[in-house]
Amino acid sequence: MTTLPTRTARADGYCCDEYAKMAVTRRGLLGGAAALAGATTMVGGAVVTASPARAASAASVLVVVSLRGGADGLSLVVPHGDPGYYAARPGIAIPPLPLLEKDSFFGLHPAMTDLVPLWQEGILAAVHATGLPVANRSHFAAMEEMEDADPGSSARVGWLNRLVSGTPGASPLQGFSAGTSTIPTSLVGPTFTMSAGRVDDVELPGSDDDGRRQKSLQTMWHREKSTLGRSMRTTFEAIHAFGPAQAAADNRATYPGSGLGASLATAAQIIRGDVGVEVITVDQGDWDMHTDMGGPGSGWMWNNARDLAEGIAAFFADLGTQRSKVTLVTLSEFGRRVEENDSNGTDHGYGNVMFVAGAGVNGGKYHASWPGLANSYDADLAVTTDYRQVLADIVSKRFNASVAKVFPGLKWQRTSVMS
Repeated sequence: MTTLPTRTARADGYCCDEYAKMAVTRRGLLGGAAALAGATTMVGGAVVTASPARAASAASVLVVVSLRGGADGLSLVVPHGDPGYYAARPGIAIPPLPLLEKDSFFGLHPAMTDLVPLWQEGILAAVHATGLPVANRSHFAAMEEMEDADPGSSARVGWLNRLVSGTPGASPLQGFSAGTSTIPTSLVGPTFTMSAGRVDDVELPGSDDDGRRQKSLQTMWHREKSTLGRSMRTTFEAIHAFGPAQAAADNRATYPGSGLGASLATAAQIIRGDVGVEVITVDQGDWDMHTDMGGPGSGWMWNNARDLAEGIAAFFADLGTQRSKVTLVTLSEFGRRVEENDSNGTDHGYGNVMFVAGAGVNGGKYHASWPGLANSYDADLAVTTDYRQVLADIVSKRFNASVAKVFPGLKWQRTSVMS
């Protein structure tokens, strides 16, 4: 698979000042998560209630891929049928001819050839003109708002934490962040969740081959009635229950040689281990393309789109017998401006596109209530579908979850993306 070059617009690797500051602030925000089993195994949330880990098979699994930095949905799924697109982007627009799976109005970016089989199989769909209910062009604030999914609330509880808290026998293994030791905001909350860069990182620091260290710690904390004691016992149980995932084959050589590829390989290994994981988060960064996006056949956008497509395709090919239970969705905190800027890039915008793939998806089509670009929202693509409506359909269909609990205050209106 392709190893992608790193594209940076600043010496520190970030494109805009706000995003660089956000990276530090986000780590600080999530620093309250208690590291109970080493730097790479985290239990999230300020309010901790211990519960026994379990290794029961999950009926459904949701993988959330966050495109950090504000991906340009108008490049990922091009509205070639809207003349406003070409008028606004004379230098960076993608012409109709190379677009993939093109209908009379939309087409996929030509770098996303690896997604074509999933599209033709009918298990991949795109939902356009989606986003937050109110425009927010701050990376940090928009990410937090999207991952909390509870507008107006001061509670620091993510929508995925609310989702796993409503399933029987909630354990740390039910919510997992793959590829990072930092719990994302979507998983933060009172229910235990975990994170690790790789499955082999889920261990007690300094563990020995004969297990004496873990046995000693279990003896030490066995009768401790404090919150920390309960948390430690839960952590021991979770590490033990995670064993089948660590025994599963690591197939990352079949993925693109990128951070996204490695994280999706970890996610697939966990799912094939069948240890009861229900939700997994994965990140792909470097979407903040203020400058030099590139053209229809090369450049920054081409590389990111290809990496995303190759990663998703490799992930579904790697799931084996677990494939029929897995649904994947992509999110980005906001889209980009309709008009290109003077640096052959695009600035922070509003409306965007979501990809939904896998189990239960009404795929092989574009879903959109298209607002048009001629009279766009403050030079942005307007949002006609609240992103929570798409997620609500997924959690209702795949998890039989309470939409009112996972997305408080949402007036749920079913979309057509789930069959």
